[in-house]
Amino acid sequence: MAGGLHVNSAMESALVQDNPLLLPLNQERTVYDGFLSVQERDFRLRVLLPPGRPFKRARLHCCWQLKHLLQGYEHIVKQRLQQSADLVTFILELKTVLEVCLKSRPECRSIPPPRYYSQLIAEMETLGWGRLLFIDSEFRTLKLKAEDSSGRQHVLTVKLKSRHPAEAPGCSADLPVPLAITWTPQSTLDQLHNQFLLVLESLAEFWGALDEIDSKTWILEPEKPSRSDTMRRIAIGTNVSIKVEVDPKHPTMLPECCLLGAEHAVAPLRDKLNANMHLWNPDSGVLHNLRDVLEIEFPSPATHEKSSFSIECGICYSYRLEAAIPDQVCNDPRCGQPFHQACLYEVWTDTHTHTHTPTVVHVVSVLITESSPLFSERIDASLSRWGTKPRVAARRSRSTRKPFKCFYVG
Repeated sequence: MAGGLHVNSAMESALVQDNPLLLPLNQERTVYDGFLSVQERDFRLRVLLPPGRPFKRARLHCCWQLKHLLQGYEHIVKQRLQQSADLVTFILELKTVLEVCLKSRPECRSIPPPRYYSQLIAEMETLGWGRLLFIDSEFRTLKLKAEDSSGRQHVLTVKLKSRHPAEAPGCSADLPVPLAITWTPQSTLDQLHNQFLLVLESLAEFWGALDEIDSKTWILEPEKPSRSDTMRRIAIGTNVSIKVEVDPKHPTMLPECCLLGAEHAVAPLRDKLNANMHLWNPDSGVLHNLRDVLEIEFPSPATHEKSSFSIECGICYSYRLEAAIPDQVCNDPRCGQPFHQACLYEVWTDTHTHTHTPTVVHVVSVLITESSPLFSERIDASLSRWGTKPRVAARRSRSTRKPFKCFYVG
């Protein structure tokens, strides 16, 4: 601006280059009118520059769409107006604010051109409307159903871009592996669905192995397994279980195993696992192999009630603490009471500052003896991993809390 108040030629050139639809209406270049283009949307805007006064005195007039979009951001626009030295700087700042507004308000995004909808309808005709489970009001998010060779139902979520099919859509599904999809500007939803079916077939053996475990054993964790879960914690006996992590790409191979429970109960199983590991047969199922290697029969829904394995924590008197179930067991053979690791941590940290009942002292002393190093090792590892005290769900105050429970008190 001449004398700092009028737009000079360099600024005028930059303004026109970045905003070709925003033009001056007078020779003094104190009135600009036109459109701002942001994310494929055009907004009507008029700027009145006060002659002979600082830029911060400028006034703005805008269309109702722009006014609606900037609701809640007025103070930011005013701040940018006060801080900008010239029109070019302010317009750049305003467009940045508008981009943030559009991202935070999906309903204000640009409407795709008519060819987008005709293309989408044509592709759905080829794919088959029977495979469409859901489509949102903007015709951008689709949920397509798919069935693998074993009859398992799956859902593919597709998020189309406004330039579909020139841009690859976002795809997601409940899978144990990343969903890798190949897309070109000539690709269609039918081709996308076929790629998804191939991915499902590559995981059929993995899901088959876990489905057998789920139907023939008692699963302690996860409470409601999804198709993306690769871990199962299987009940073996009261307060004894095994956690297995099955590899989706090699589901018949020996999985990662971790036996959980009191040391006197887990030690014999661990010895069998180590001694019989060579007996693992990749041509047999995971559950069959686990039975052979551990030399046990797993409790099943046909022979046992799940309540036999869902024993509450001896400290908080609940089975589930947020998402966790008791995973630490008193190593004294006369006790065997399970506890949440977080609850034990709380007791551990409180023993130095509070007086406890003989039951609590027994629980802590049994768990940290040299013959039972499980708890102290886990606490050390937890301290290193957590960095601070783990978050424990709110419980009753000490004055109203029930006494800690242990089956044996010496």
